[in-house]
Amino acid sequence: MLKRQENQTGWKSAKELSEALPFIQRYSGQTIVIKFGGHAMGDKELTMQFVRDVVLLKQFGLCPVIVHGGGPQIGSMLKKLNIKTEFVDGLRVSDIETVGIAEMVLSGAINKSIVQAINDAGGRAVGLSGRDANLITATQKDSSLGFTGTPVTTDISVLNVLTSAEPGFIPVISPISSGNDGNSYNVNADTAAGVLAGALKASRLMLLTDVEGVMDNEKQLLTDLTINDAETLIEKGVAKGGMIPKLETAINSIARGVKAVVILDGRKPHGLLVELFTDQGAGTLIK
Repeated sequence: MLKRQENQTGWKSAKELSEALPFIQRYSGQTIVIKFGGHAMGDKELTMQFVRDVVLLKQFGLCPVIVHGGGPQIGSMLKKLNIKTEFVDGLRVSDIETVGIAEMVLSGAINKSIVQAINDAGGRAVGLSGRDANLITATQKDSSLGFTGTPVTTDISVLNVLTSAEPGFIPVISPISSGNDGNSYNVNADTAAGVLAGALKASRLMLLTDVEGVMDNEKQLLTDLTINDAETLIEKGVAKGGMIPKLETAINSIARGVKAVVILDGRKPHGLLVELFTDQGAGTLIK
């Protein structure tokens, strides 16, 4: 007669799953907008862990909506084509050639690879860009930034159709958007995620990035911030580079009706689950 070894890992996993029940019940039926970006997108294992977590959220009754970036991948393609690029306050300066390449990379290769990964993990994903069904209409943010756009209007009717279908789809959205002038605009992915989260009245906006969260001057993680705190960090120059549009997105999206924003490290496995389904959370919570 064979005797199974005691399964300590199984008991621990069952306990953690049981403890997550109140959080699962809290978020069931709620919209969670997730900005997927940073170098985690270039790591196959981290991407697979991310999409499995997203499919799990859907299985638990949440309504995940993915907005993705792709800055490193755009930068790599521009380098291959020997096209110089520059940034101002964390935003890429996009001339007509650059925005065309950004659209090719974001709405093409990256968007479809995320869709395929979610489908392979058992989900049902649909790829979109801000240009589809007038999801995001943008205008030029600043003449010095070229075809870098800022959102003007949103039309979330296509998202409502997709997420309300049975058993429901997971939208995966590239931030490339259309202008009323017919041009494409490269909208910052954090900004795009924020305006969509506001329009959807999302329970949470999750901004995945390459750092633990928002840091103070001593490089220590700030776990909880108010809107006033976030504004002060920008005004005093504590927030720099790409963290500026993230904090601005948090401030604006909460003003539009998002309940809370979390900035967390996308390089750490299962950060979404830790933030949503445990007491400790992950990264920086802003509300």
